[in-house]
Amino acid sequence: MLIAVAALVSCQGRSASSGGRRSDGHDTLSFAGIEPRDSVDSILLTPRVVTGPTVVVFWLPAADTIPAPDQASALDDMTYYTDRVAETLARHDIKLVPTNADTVYVALPGGQRRPILLSGLDYPFGYLLITPGETERVLAGVYADDELLDELAAYFDFPADTTAVKPRITT
Repeated sequence: MLIAVAALVSCQGRSASSGGRRSDGHDTLSFAGIEPRDSVDSILLTPRVVTGPTVVVFWLPAADTIPAPDQASALDDMTYYTDRVAETLARHDIKLVPTNADTVYVALPGGQRRPILLSGLDYPFGYLLITPGETERVLAGVYADDELLDELAAYFDFPADTTAVKPRITT
């Protein structure tokens, strides 16, 4: 399973959390450089601590219960759709990070952390949308890029029209 997760975005460069950049200067999501030895010895199993607007792509160990062909299909779809929204997230200064951990922590004032549990969802993979100080949103399963962009725009309150045209002056 971890090998499949490593493939989730390995073709996209290095992790945004480790400073990976694509040729166009935007951060990319990747498991490149992470060599898991087994499911108990992976850096991806270390719970993430979120300090700002973030999309956490999660693939939990419970995905091992899904038949291999279905896992591969879901992983391919998630990789494809995540890659399609990565540039939009970068434009809005929203981090994109991977995890295999069942828990993600949101940093709170005073050094406290609030846990978000991902186990027990309908699907053991998906997206967690977080803005510290607000209620998080869990998108369990695979979302096509247009559906995912709609969810991201609603949660992170993207501007309705980013291609505003200047009014034409008439005389």
